[in-house]
Amino acid sequence: MSSTHEHGGNVFAVARTLGVAPEGILDFSASINPLGMAPGVRQALAGCVERLMHYPDKDSAELKEALAGYHGVTAAQITVANGSTELIHLLPRIVGGGRRGLVVAPAFAEYACALERCGWGIDYLTLEQEDGFTLSLPALMEKLSGRYDALFLCNPANPTGTLIPRAEIARVLALCQASGTFLVLDEAFIDFCEEESAKDLIAAAERAVVLRSMTKFFAIPGLRLGYAIGAPSTIGAIAALQDPWSVNTAAQVAGIASLSDPDYHDKTRKYVAGERERLAGRLAALPACEVFPSRANYLLVRLRNGQRAADLRSGLMKKGVLIRDCGNFEGLDRTYFRVAVRLKAENDQLVELLERLCSSHPAV
Repeated sequence: MSSTHEHGGNVFAVARTLGVAPEGILDFSASINPLGMAPGVRQALAGCVERLMHYPDKDSAELKEALAGYHGVTAAQITVANGSTELIHLLPRIVGGGRRGLVVAPAFAEYACALERCGWGIDYLTLEQEDGFTLSLPALMEKLSGRYDALFLCNPANPTGTLIPRAEIARVLALCQASGTFLVLDEAFIDFCEEESAKDLIAAAERAVVLRSMTKFFAIPGLRLGYAIGAPSTIGAIAALQDPWSVNTAAQVAGIASLSDPDYHDKTRKYVAGERERLAGRLAALPACEVFPSRANYLLVRLRNGQRAADLRSGLMKKGVLIRDCGNFEGLDRTYFRVAVRLKAENDQLVELLERLCSSHPAV
């Protein structure tokens, strides 16, 4: 089934439907750091109010320098954007003569949306549940063989949470270079296992780029902030297509403050890893649920009792709780859903609701 352009995190529309405040919605559909933004971000935002009377720094120079220091690259290897989605939609335009894209699925819908808007053809390399949603390099090599102008690959994968080890990403890059394929490596969730990032490999390569997001790990989705890391020539080509002032002053200030708190980074990784395993265990104990291993801040779950994820989502929504129905992802069916890892008490509340809502559909 092909993915439609639906996303999680639409708390405002749900709140309007239920007649409640958005703060009253418990949102497991968007995978945002459960610890919230870094402690210094609020103060930094309050301190930048006077700057809002000026246009933003069009080059995001201070933020680029902060990102360069954080990642061990140069500022010339980074461009900052209004969320990584802005970059996804620009990328087909920088791949000279591009006509056909390959997406490793299940995958984020915006890859296909961006390619479609630029008139590209789209094929999928669909990973199977029976194989643990793992990428087969021989299968990728056979599929590529010079037929595709660009490959879109998310690591860890969304929505499965499967991680491709850094050493294998190096081999994927080599396959793409051998077949003349531009590699788009989306590392939107790699912050939760930063040691596996391939940013240094991509930054040294031509016809490749890494996409990063400050939405998830740094918990500032409302400010829209993402960036790309790549060779200076690639970054320059992307930056030349960007609209002026696409990144506002508040986003730039919040980004800098987010990067400057290593204790918050460490605390987040430790908390999410521990709570993810605890939540996975509780979900797996439900007879109706099959849970898949994840290295991100979310879990993919399959209902094995004949229930549809859409019906479960509707039942939970009436209780003010949102999950992500994954039935519209290429390669998944109507029995799959995704839940974010939130705070312990919230996760326990979700499990208790799932237990009640699934009990009327005994496992088969």
